[in-house]
Amino acid sequence: MIGGDLAHATCSRAGCSERATWRLDWRNPKLHTEERVKTWLACEDHVGFLQDFLAARDFPLTVSAYTEEQQA
Repeated sequence: MIGGDLAHATCSRAGCSERATWRLDWRNPKLHTEERVKTWLACEDHVGFLQDFLAARDFPLTVSAYTEEQQA
């Protein structure tokens, strides 16, 4: 929902509104310096899909557990 307040952080997979439990930090080395890192959040069902999507493009990637306390 654009512009709405969410009760919890949601998965970054298109069309998914499940609670995020994983954090994927990545960058496109062709476009971004090492300091520029993007973050996607994922639910349990989509963490593998998003990880595979980024890994197939050889993007540097770190996957870690995500908790609501990390939300800024």
